[in-house]
Amino acid sequence: MKVAIVHYWLVNMRGGEKVLEALLGLFPQADIYTHVYDPKAVSPLIGAHKVYTSYIHKLPCAKKLYQKYMPLMPAALNEFNLQDYDLIISSESGPAKGVVPNPDAYHICYCHSPMRYLWDMYHEYFRKAGFLTRFFMKRLIPGLRLWDVMSANLVDRFVANSSYVAKRIRRYYNREAEIVFPPVDIEKYLDIERKSEDFYLFFGQMVGYKRADIAIEACAASGRKLVVIGAGAKAKDIKRRGKSGLVTFAGRVSDAEIAGYFSRAKALLFPGIEDFGIIPVEAAAAGCPVIAYRKGGVLDTIQENVTGIFFDEQTPASLIQALDRFEGMEIYFASRQQFTDHVRQFSKAEFCKRIQKILAECKRV
Repeated sequence: MKVAIVHYWLVNMRGGEKVLEALLGLFPQADIYTHVYDPKAVSPLIGAHKVYTSYIHKLPCAKKLYQKYMPLMPAALNEFNLQDYDLIISSESGPAKGVVPNPDAYHICYCHSPMRYLWDMYHEYFRKAGFLTRFFMKRLIPGLRLWDVMSANLVDRFVANSSYVAKRIRRYYNREAEIVFPPVDIEKYLDIERKSEDFYLFFGQMVGYKRADIAIEACAASGRKLVVIGAGAKAKDIKRRGKSGLVTFAGRVSDAEIAGYFSRAKALLFPGIEDFGIIPVEAAAAGCPVIAYRKGGVLDTIQENVTGIFFDEQTPASLIQALDRFEGMEIYFASRQQFTDHVRQFSKAEFCKRIQKILAECKRV
């Protein structure tokens, strides 16, 4: 069986690229198609495969400004001639699923997220954009939405990375999706020894929707210590909120240091909304409880009163109430085994097993 994997762009190694690596493990002879490719930014496993790019790759500064070229990507997918492939797996977060397979091929779309800037986060992106970007958004987004919906007809089967994403697929494309959690490298955290200390942890990229500001304001207002890990465009703005002396900014840290913080933090604070969210799973694998806003992928990744608790409003006050509640029930999270039992469903082995099951079902269609 000849296999093509279509990935939106390959310019870094994040959750989507970890899924791609797992798929390449299942299909070592697969070819990769993508809009923009930076060989220096991806793993040797990905780099060992034949990678085909669209004309977007040749545009000025494409490796840095790839998202600016997003309106051109639907048309660029037409460059990919996939007529010789029996199985096509599109890895969708940016435009990828709109490729045209041959009539006998089977097309599975693993959807990390319907494009947020087209749908549920359009108004937030629009509000923060500059005048020129807003000018083009008003004119281009309606057509891109129409293409996004129509291109869903080229997919035989949707697979979502969470219940939250499956719900959005149903809303925007009127299609059902099977849920297969993405692979998380839980093994490197399972043997970490827990020695809880008197501080909370925020870990994530410093961008608006991660809502580090809520964690900082809640801890500063309630007299609790917080360590903030991460870097990004909003780092300076976020640091201005944390001048109370209770908040420590660690910046970008190594994997070993992250494991150390997971082992010592009272809990991970997760006030943003993620389609899936790998970090809460990694924290749970290390036995670190998670206090999260009750929306998004965390409804799959956190088991309430077993690996963490939720708060119901995306405000510092609601988080403070959750912190008070958590400190009164820490004994609930003393057993390491309950964390280990929960996170095993997010392992790479489980991901591969469920994808193979779907493929077996496809062969019978």
